[in-house]
Amino acid sequence: MLCGDFYPCPPTRTSRNQIATRPTRVWWGLGVALVLLVHLSAPFATAQTLMSARLFDSGAASPAPLAPAVFAQTNQWKALPEDLINHKFKGDTVLANDRLAVVLRRKGRGAEVYAKSHNGLVMRAELVPVGLSPATALASVKIIENTQGGVAVDATYKTAKGGPLTLGFDLKLGQVFVQTEPRANVSALRVLAPGRFAVLPDFFADDIVADATTLPVSETELPSENFLLHLVGDGDAIVMPVWNVAQDDVRITLTGQDKSRTIASSELRYGVGGKIAVAVLSAPGLWHQREIAPADANQILKLDWKAPYPAHWRVDWRRDDALVDSWEMLTQNPDGEYVKHGWYGQVESFGNVDWLKTGRGRWTTVLGSFLYPCWLDRDGAGSLQPLKDRVRFLGPAIIYPINRIESTPLEEFTIVDIMRATLGVGPCEYVLDVEGQKKTFQGRPTCASRTILNDIYARKEQKAKHDEVEKTLDEVIAFVRHIRGRIENYAAFGRETIAWLETQKQAHPPLSESLTAMQTTLRKIDDYVAQRKNGLKTPAFAGKLVDDFRATLVDYEGDDALAKCKQTTAALVDIGGNQDELVGECRMVVKTLRQQAALAMAADPRLAPVARELRRRTQQMLRNPTSYEAPRH
Repeated sequence: MLCGDFYPCPPTRTSRNQIATRPTRVWWGLGVALVLLVHLSAPFATAQTLMSARLFDSGAASPAPLAPAVFAQTNQWKALPEDLINHKFKGDTVLANDRLAVVLRRKGRGAEVYAKSHNGLVMRAELVPVGLSPATALASVKIIENTQGGVAVDATYKTAKGGPLTLGFDLKLGQVFVQTEPRANVSALRVLAPGRFAVLPDFFADDIVADATTLPVSETELPSENFLLHLVGDGDAIVMPVWNVAQDDVRITLTGQDKSRTIASSELRYGVGGKIAVAVLSAPGLWHQREIAPADANQILKLDWKAPYPAHWRVDWRRDDALVDSWEMLTQNPDGEYVKHGWYGQVESFGNVDWLKTGRGRWTTVLGSFLYPCWLDRDGAGSLQPLKDRVRFLGPAIIYPINRIESTPLEEFTIVDIMRATLGVGPCEYVLDVEGQKKTFQGRPTCASRTILNDIYARKEQKAKHDEVEKTLDEVIAFVRHIRGRIENYAAFGRETIAWLETQKQAHPPLSESLTAMQTTLRKIDDYVAQRKNGLKTPAFAGKLVDDFRATLVDYEGDDALAKCKQTTAALVDIGGNQDELVGECRMVVKTLRQQAALAMAADPRLAPVARELRRRTQQMLRNPTSYEAPRH
């Protein structure tokens, strides 16, 4: 998924402690190096663009977070000479590079992270260390590194109880993130970045979108899966914490009433040897939200939004059942045709060859024929066309840049870029389970096999192309058996997980209602199988069709050869069509369960252990799909 010609990847999936490397990763390193050299706007209007990381002493303690105008009037700030590490700060401490300013105010309770906007530098997040209690005020700062390539300090904070806390902050040139590392008594980091939405990107199924207006609790938990997105500002910034060691779940706090409710903060725990990086992505229109009404179904909605730069833009649609459907936007070429960018960064067709239609026309199992619902036109302007059949969208649709493509400018960042830069390429690919993203394929689809065989027999070339006929028969039966194997695995997964949920109901009676709802979701697998009872033939039945074809039709040149050939290939296509639809329906059920578990956990934190186990199980089941499962629309 996330590696290949554009992003080199390891040849095999490895453990966290045995990450594979390849010389070809030099391409990624070169890209990062070029990013560091890009000339960008300066944090301080009175200075030239910072082409090095710097430390400043403001000379006086500010009583409140800094307004954008303060950064334009910093003549009284002292820029510390390179390699000076014994400086005693008289005012506030400022770490700065060409992207961010991190301010440790003497009267502050943590680090304030500022990023550029159309109004200058704006505070996007506050990072508060937490031990037995959270930090209340800065006590001292010790310089650890002071070079042009990077600056780092250890900050010690007072607390209401539990003694002082010391947290390390590290900012490198060119980075859009600050790295934090616990030094003494720190167990967690509280990230204050208020906004309505928080998103947990999911690379196996659909994202988890926490909407403050739908969560009536004052605090709750989300699955701990190494990264989280706070959508902040007016669509011009994303605050993204990334942690290398998953430890417990993410706790979020909420404030406000009704439509003004916000997710005020997230709290992330440091695992043993763990670090937490907090990135700020900034650009006008970096994320966008559009409310979808029932009347919008099948209507073209031209958005008041244009992609700020080329990228792989994801749309998270809320469905009418409160779940989320994640889609990647198409891009329109100058000739008017549409392309979908793959996870390797390059252009790829959207769907199998036999799924392609004119323009945005699309066909997949489960959804059937439809017009692809989200795209960028030649000028990068966004449009939506909510689906009308099978799946209905209702509520907010959220757009953000998930990955880069070949034309993404080097100086711009996406979510996957941040993960690679903070975790490292190998660990990032482990977290995202790159090997599990790869599709599996065996044999040749029944419809394609029908075309080959019917054409050969229509031209009366069965004897001349004897070997091709035999090969096609081998391939079509291999395809049928492979898809049927996936269906049987899904069915077994459903039965086993229903039984496991029953044990959880017995162990935790107060959670029975939620667990029963999850069992109901899983029972849809057997329901779908039952609905296709008549058309779903066994691999043995398909095998007999192929054996009979070999026994009576290979090399047969009678006048009825084509008719008999068509009779067999039609029967095989009927088998394949039912299997293809069913395997897509099975995958949809497991994806729904994966998301349902996380949302249930957000509504009731007591479900956290069950939700974590369900998400582990669903990821294993969703690994290495066939293309006919329509894993990515």
